[in-house]
Amino acid sequence: MARLLSVNVGLPRDIEWQGKTVHSAVWKTPVQGRRMARRLNLDGDGQGDLAGHGGEHRAVFVYQIESYRYWQNQLGRNDYTYGQFGENFTVEGLADTEVCIGDHYQIGDALFEVTQPRVTCYRVGIRMNEPQMAALLVSHGRPGFYFRVLKEGEVGAGAEIAKVEAGPEGMTVAEINALLYLPGHPASGLERALRIPALSAGWRSSLEALLDRERKGNGTTGNPGLGPPTGSPPAWRGFRSLRVSRKLHESSNVTSLVLEPADGEPLATAEAGQFIVLRLGPLPDGSALLRSYSLSGEPSRDRYRISVKREPHGAAGAYIDTQVQAGDSLDVSAPRGSFTLQPGERPVLLVSAGIGATPVLAMLYALAAEQTRREIWWIYGARNGSEHPFAAEVRELLESLPGSHSHIRYSAPNPTDRPSVDFDGVGRVDVDVLKEIGVPPDADVYICGPAAFMSDLVTGLAGSGVIRDRLHTENFGSGPSMTPGIAAVSRRPPHPPEEAAEVGPIVSFTRSNLAVHWGSGFHSLLELAEACDVPVRWSCRTGVCHNCETELISGSVIYQPDPIEPPAEGNLLICCSQPQGDIALDL
Repeated sequence: MARLLSVNVGLPRDIEWQGKTVHSAVWKTPVQGRRMARRLNLDGDGQGDLAGHGGEHRAVFVYQIESYRYWQNQLGRNDYTYGQFGENFTVEGLADTEVCIGDHYQIGDALFEVTQPRVTCYRVGIRMNEPQMAALLVSHGRPGFYFRVLKEGEVGAGAEIAKVEAGPEGMTVAEINALLYLPGHPASGLERALRIPALSAGWRSSLEALLDRERKGNGTTGNPGLGPPTGSPPAWRGFRSLRVSRKLHESSNVTSLVLEPADGEPLATAEAGQFIVLRLGPLPDGSALLRSYSLSGEPSRDRYRISVKREPHGAAGAYIDTQVQAGDSLDVSAPRGSFTLQPGERPVLLVSAGIGATPVLAMLYALAAEQTRREIWWIYGARNGSEHPFAAEVRELLESLPGSHSHIRYSAPNPTDRPSVDFDGVGRVDVDVLKEIGVPPDADVYICGPAAFMSDLVTGLAGSGVIRDRLHTENFGSGPSMTPGIAAVSRRPPHPPEEAAEVGPIVSFTRSNLAVHWGSGFHSLLELAEACDVPVRWSCRTGVCHNCETELISGSVIYQPDPIEPPAEGNLLICCSQPQGDIALDL
């Protein structure tokens, strides 16, 4: 019979690591006597990152002494003590290949249910002084697992562990772990796993995403259970030469470029809402500017249109406004991005401000092209009429869609701007405006504009009852960072690293408007991005969790180590990759 060898607890504390402060409770210490197992944790225990750890379905983490011995042999170490792997219960028996999700176990006075394998996390690598530990636990099939506390009670070292109920489907911890993290995600296995009521919500949503991909059979690559949503791979790698066939002034500060194939070969029809990357230059110093711009025109294999706002001190906008002319050739990436119009029958709200109109204008073109019967709302905010691009073409598109609606707000109208003709109200577009004009609450909402504008609308709409899955946003700049457990610090705008290399491959962070040389002092592109204060997302730092998955605009990389499962085609994992020559990243 299995036995509980040690009960280990620890409260969150701050740890210095690689120049950062990490808030973590991964250091667990054995306790004497008995401890109360409660709904959220053991008495005296805690979690430093409640988003990634803890909660009712992850109240107690379990690891086996047999796995201790395995790692001693694998890593050539004998310095382990109970709690070394961050576990609350060190046990004898209960192998990951035998314990099933949904099994119930009696230990002391408490009753527990198995809910999921370990969450991959870089902090176990800190505790083990082995940076690759998160990947090793997954690839070697020894993750350990979590208990939910069904009945609170006291537990203590030496207690026997009795299995009192078998989980439905008989799927082991190791099988569930492999189903999510390892290549090959059979629909039959995913369906079995999703029939287990005890499976935690996080794992359930990841497996549902994988099953949806398997059922659709749409040929997308990568791991949608872990990585960002992806559509079809980009139509071409790197950049393709397109000719500027027309240059149009849409307003006092917005210029459009119409781009056509220089070689006469058709383009890939973009999904409405996607963007392309332009490589502009060379500049006087021989460098190039890489910038992302949403497509703003109708779906087409013959041409793309982008519309660019000239910002004060904006190098790319100024270059396009003053240097680019009709007949010039520009280097252009294939369309990409997941801010795309989704099919359905629900009403559609296209809400934007300023240059944020561009991707939702492409969506309006797509809806008009298909003569949709969906209820369409165009809601837009500008400073005044002179800074209001696309006004006439939007009116024409809306007139082609019976039952469509429009509402325009100017924050500082000019004396010549006509109320009820050019605009419908004074002020900015916000949630109160949407309530005032009576937009349908069951709509799919697409929002683009300044970051604060989008954040306020999403928060307000979600608070008024709109389902969050129906709220879609596009961010022109850097995305939000995710650095679990790292203490917040004030960050500078993206900048070259303190000890910038003067030679080596050029790494371009396109959303951050930064290009720097790769230096041999960095082990990964993630480390370079961090040294430049480029916003990044990560969790495992070893090629397992795919939180750092990023679009690779151009160039190629090598992996050290290889990821557990490759990212989607056209993407890369920045946590374990290094550039092979010049590259451009969607960061």
